[in-house]
Amino acid sequence: MERTRSVWQAPFQKNTETIVTVPRGGRSFDRKPGTLDKQAALLLAVHALFAVANALSGTFVPVYLWKASQSFMVIGWFTLCQHFISGLTFWLAGRWVKEHNKMNCLRVGVMLSGIFYLTVLMLGQAAKAYVIPLGILNGMASGFFWLAYNVVYFEITEPDNRDRFNGWAGLLVSGSGIVAPWISGVLITAFAGNRGYQIIFTISLFVFCLAAVISFFLRKRESSGTYDWSLPWRKLKDSSLPWRNVFFALMAQGLREGIFMFLVGLMVFIATSNERKLGDFTLWTSLVGLVAFWLIGRWIGRTWRKQAMLVGVIMLVVVIFPLLWKMNYITLLWFGIGTALFIPLYSIPMTSSVFDMIGQSEDNASQREEYVILRELGLVLGRMLSLMIYLLVMSWASSPQAMVWLLLGVGAAPLIGWWFMKDNLQRVS
Repeated sequence: MERTRSVWQAPFQKNTETIVTVPRGGRSFDRKPGTLDKQAALLLAVHALFAVANALSGTFVPVYLWKASQSFMVIGWFTLCQHFISGLTFWLAGRWVKEHNKMNCLRVGVMLSGIFYLTVLMLGQAAKAYVIPLGILNGMASGFFWLAYNVVYFEITEPDNRDRFNGWAGLLVSGSGIVAPWISGVLITAFAGNRGYQIIFTISLFVFCLAAVISFFLRKRESSGTYDWSLPWRKLKDSSLPWRNVFFALMAQGLREGIFMFLVGLMVFIATSNERKLGDFTLWTSLVGLVAFWLIGRWIGRTWRKQAMLVGVIMLVVVIFPLLWKMNYITLLWFGIGTALFIPLYSIPMTSSVFDMIGQSEDNASQREEYVILRELGLVLGRMLSLMIYLLVMSWASSPQAMVWLLLGVGAAPLIGWWFMKDNLQRVS
């Protein structure tokens, strides 16, 4: 038996057929329920290459800026500017993605990422004087890429295969984290001065170019409708809708991400004074993350999202406590491994549930770009709040213990996020 399923019908129907015919971009293809098609595989390939390029160089950008400036504040302002511009780019580029060519938006994001690393390469030690322009450039690259990526991701997945896609995405990101930062650490320590950094930034440029080439094999997505600039604000003003609680849950997620995305790696470098050790740290934590995302991505289903996310958020807080006893490479490694082990229990249900809510009705699905932007604004506001807290704390105390307490404070935010999200996890299950 065969039937046609639209993207907005999917959440309300069970997968009782052996084959699903799904229209995408004016065409249709067949796939078994719960499996991924060729377009999903291509998008995962672009995502993986983007992750590899950023893992090669992005892991070491905070270290590079730290070595050049010896200032925690410089890194904080760079990251805060990056997140602010990323959110602004999401909102402003929404019309381009909605009414014109979203695939070109994705390619611009990839190309700007390459330009960012080229700029850092050309500036060398002078990069510390240009952290604001560099943050703007990297924020634009991130905004363009992830806006287009998230919209295309929504269009080519449905509730029956969304957890599997997110599991594969996490697995590929973890896989890139196994090899790329380790190679970067070896190269940086093998060459004197900044020669190693120059090599890895150059390699990243080539990988970004490869990602851009593969993106041309993704089917051009049809554009429809008119961009609604104010939809995110209207949804948040209406307390009768679930989106206000979802927005607060996303802010809590962003609150954790804002600091954890750069401070953990910087703490490893400060504790060891060795980029090779940072590469080893990323290798082991990513290896654990790869296995965890693979297993949890295969096991978890919509029925278990609420319980899985609760276990995940609790354990993400528990693994921070050993750092209060002593902060050295060993305790940081155990913290990193614990985080990698439990983060899929948190991130997979959170991401899949939000996108399932976007697909709950025809109206929601037709405004998917606006809802993707609403999601990103929640994350960005949380990240910016996190960076403001970081700058405040660093202006007062920059000791290792202050950093650990900062990690514990913002690391507990997902507990609040689960509380706001729990009813919506049930709603879409």
